[in-house]
Amino acid sequence: MLEIKDKLAEIHKSFLNIEKEIAKPETVGDVKKYTKLMREYKRLKKIVDNYLEWDKLEREIADQKEMLSIEKDPELIEMIKAELPELEEKYNAITDELNVLLLPRDPLDEKSAILEIRAGTGGDEAALFAEEIYRMYCRYAELNKWKVEIMSISTAEGAGIKEVISEISGDDVYGRLKYEGGVHRVQRVPVTESQGRVHTSAITVAVLPQADEIDEVQIDEKDLKIDVYRSSGAGGQHVNKTDSAVRITHIPTGIVVAMQDERSQIQNRARAMKVLEAKLLKLEREKRDQEVSSQRRSLVGSGDRSEKIRTYNFPQGRVTDHRIKLTLYRINEIMEGSLDMIIDPLIHYQNALLLGQSVEEFSGSDEDE
Repeated sequence: MLEIKDKLAEIHKSFLNIEKEIAKPETVGDVKKYTKLMREYKRLKKIVDNYLEWDKLEREIADQKEMLSIEKDPELIEMIKAELPELEEKYNAITDELNVLLLPRDPLDEKSAILEIRAGTGGDEAALFAEEIYRMYCRYAELNKWKVEIMSISTAEGAGIKEVISEISGDDVYGRLKYEGGVHRVQRVPVTESQGRVHTSAITVAVLPQADEIDEVQIDEKDLKIDVYRSSGAGGQHVNKTDSAVRITHIPTGIVVAMQDERSQIQNRARAMKVLEAKLLKLEREKRDQEVSSQRRSLVGSGDRSEKIRTYNFPQGRVTDHRIKLTLYRINEIMEGSLDMIIDPLIHYQNALLLGQSVEEFSGSDEDE
């Protein structure tokens, strides 16, 4: 306990130093420095607030126990005995919270993200579901005051979306959305189904941390094959008469990114490079994690699009996350962007894994098949 106390005292000291620094006029005038310090200030404040309450409770418990050892009045003894369990319960709860807050934080968590959604098996129904899931994430972004910008979109011939790539900007976007990568299945009766049979369709979701520092991803121009061509118009916003569409191939990894929605070749190239940087950043992180521990248990894997992570069953009003066997009969709220009821348990589960705690409490009914 002494070790954690020393660590918390150091964090408190750092917090107070940052507090002084962000109050200086020269810091306020330096937007980049001020933004970085404010981000760290907000992160540390949650730890410090818990630490101060934890320290206060620790002293109160020690005082109560000392009083209990010397007190002679039976009524006061009973009063102290009645108060102690409540204080200790609060103290233990804050200790658990601090243990989670002190876990090594993934530096990518605070980043903005690039979200890719693609219709998979199921034809028109998959395209419709891709559009609905994209709307769900847009609503979630709105609730979190994040900014969403479409980078590329390809619509289906009838209705729905074949593919959409968006940039979502804000605080802790990747940290919240990184658990969303994988296959999302929908079970419902399609509008075109005359006999009322339930069909299963699927879409894939990928979430990439956005590279926002120059030194995070090193790309050698010699490793790039850049092709320009005329926009097809299918799924785009217009049909171009110039070669404005751009396809970039990263030769060492074979990653290909194409953009055609902007009228300018320069804009399409810039967007394609942003997506390529995000893909390379994630690839580099995955390699590094494998080197650190091939046995690491994590909900955030490679974002393998063959991995079924969630099913949305509309006839039953049910959403099931298969990784933690969480089933919620609140599909309408979830589709309207209330994703915290799924994301918070996923984060809680991941933290339990990192702390080496039992995760049996998360095992519930995984009714979907």
